[in-house]
Amino acid sequence: MTGPATVGRVRELLTARLRLRAFGPGDEDAVHAYAGDPQVCTHVTWGPNSRAESEEFVAEQLAARDTADEDGRWTWAITRDGEVLGTVALWVSSAANSRGELGYVLRRDAWGAGITTEAARAVLGFGFSDAGLARVEATCRPENTGSRRVLEKIGMRCEGLLRSHVVVRGERRDSLLFAAVG
Repeated sequence: MTGPATVGRVRELLTARLRLRAFGPGDEDAVHAYAGDPQVCTHVTWGPNSRAESEEFVAEQLAARDTADEDGRWTWAITRDGEVLGTVALWVSSAANSRGELGYVLRRDAWGAGITTEAARAVLGFGFSDAGLARVEATCRPENTGSRRVLEKIGMRCEGLLRSHVVVRGERRDSLLFAAVG
């Protein structure tokens, strides 16, 4: 493939312990368990979500899961033994440059078990092999050592500090930029 794929049907990805799948009806409670958790949302630019916002997220994923996604966006539910533990996503940030971005969030009681690393590694591989990306980037807060370790373990390299990069809940924040090339 010479450029990034633009069909966004979410294909199931399997790892040794995980099933990454499209969101389905009935996932709202599991999504809200992490999307509504203030401690989890400390590390992301959104949330904490209300119950209605978590339901809206799942409804949006259901509406988009079987249609062509011209923006090049894929969102998976991270599941283990049938239980939704989090979300991992990949999106094309520049089709002209075959560049994408990786993001993830995981329920707090599943932190530290290698789940995010396993899911992110599978999606990074999908980005290079199936989506035709040449470069995948990710950002995280400098103080989020868990996320930094995930990105390093999947082979991404820290390329630098983005000072005053994003505004989250009225506060300017720095981000670390990580990238991998395929």
